[in-house]
Amino acid sequence: MTNPQSNNVTSKKWFANIPHPVTMLFGIIIIASLMSYFLPAGMFDREMIDGRQRVIPGSFTYIEQTPVSFLGMFVALSKGFKTASDIIFVVLASGIMFGILEKSRMVENAVGTLVKNIGVDRKYLIVVIMTFVFGLLGVTVGYENNIAMIPIGALLALAIGGDLILAAGISVGAITVGFGLSPINPYTVGTGHQIAQLDMFSGAGLRSIICFTGLSTLAFYNVQYFKKILKDPSRSLGADLDTTGFSLSKPIASYQMSLNNWIVALVFVTGMIVMLYGIFNVGWYLQEISALFMMIAIGAGVAARLSPTTISETALRSVGVVAPGAFMVGFATTIKVILEAGNISDTIAYNLSEMLTVIPLYGSAIVMSLSQCVMNILIPSGSGQALATLPVMIPVGDLVGLTRQTTILAFQIGDGVTNLINPTLGGLIAMLSMCRVPFDRWLRFITPLMIGLVLISWVYLLIAIGIGWT
Repeated sequence: MTNPQSNNVTSKKWFANIPHPVTMLFGIIIIASLMSYFLPAGMFDREMIDGRQRVIPGSFTYIEQTPVSFLGMFVALSKGFKTASDIIFVVLASGIMFGILEKSRMVENAVGTLVKNIGVDRKYLIVVIMTFVFGLLGVTVGYENNIAMIPIGALLALAIGGDLILAAGISVGAITVGFGLSPINPYTVGTGHQIAQLDMFSGAGLRSIICFTGLSTLAFYNVQYFKKILKDPSRSLGADLDTTGFSLSKPIASYQMSLNNWIVALVFVTGMIVMLYGIFNVGWYLQEISALFMMIAIGAGVAARLSPTTISETALRSVGVVAPGAFMVGFATTIKVILEAGNISDTIAYNLSEMLTVIPLYGSAIVMSLSQCVMNILIPSGSGQALATLPVMIPVGDLVGLTRQTTILAFQIGDGVTNLINPTLGGLIAMLSMCRVPFDRWLRFITPLMIGLVLISWVYLLIAIGIGWT
């Protein structure tokens, strides 16, 4: 007789064993600390170019090991939070801003009115359109700069009958894909072109095709998931997630924007325009963006005629909602601190580059992209990874016969697509927290798509080699 219990065990899927995100990150912290004992420490020399440190090719040397002690591993936690303080505060500030906007009812009424005008019967079209809208934000605005936009995706997904996982696919997924494969990404493509001495953002045609293909694949994936959970709600990965403040409170047909809603919306839109101007013209980054989010929060509260007490209480409540995500950002950054303390990041980059010199041309491009996937976990910053690895990878690419444009594309694919599942990427953890989606649920949802996007991108990479893309 068959034991039904054993059937349940054997039929469990891989994702049933994904640990809690905190457990997962702490496990990586332990592994990184242990690696500092077993991997030889090494370091490239670096030079300052335009105010930024860049690796000097051929300068790698092994140095005396600097293993991270048991105490040092825990000390790294506080250093990780200190390093990530700017991202942590932008999460808190965007949470407060959205809390005030939600309290004013502007966002709910705007989303409800939008869905009413487009029509709930066109819900799949809404998913496709919004996937591309958020993707365009990733392409043009950046990554962490879009944190405050995530709750809008949550409200929209729930309004058409979806769940928070769909909301994350529409917003977090699209921003990540758009940013990672953007033809005008200043952190990866821009930095890479500077290092390779190519025209800034050259080769944008092929990159635009790859980016459009990635967003189209994501839009299709989102729609398929939406159809699946509408047909069988028990298959929803987000059925038990907290949707307080995200759900619409009345029938779609009754929504309309009041004059006060339009005033609050004007405050928000004006703030976003100022933010974009500051980013592209003045060089603003996380600190200035956080300050602007706080200004928008106060301005929206005043415009909505909320009392000072209501604004204060809403701010504290909102901090409580996003605090777990802010904690995860600091926790993830600890991994980078440990790798730097152990001086093993450069060792890994050097050995990966050495391996490429013995692999055939087409294979070397794929392995180069894979090596950047590995380095992306160790150095989640796109520009930081470019400055650390491309001065090494570009000469290796020249040696094996890759054009510099193709080498940068291999780097961009390895860095950009794997951002979808990178537990050490503070911006990803922050945006998922704004959507209230645990990292383990996100992995279950997005991993199949990520694998598909990597394979599709590799096809384009092989085409680039075949045409001698320059």
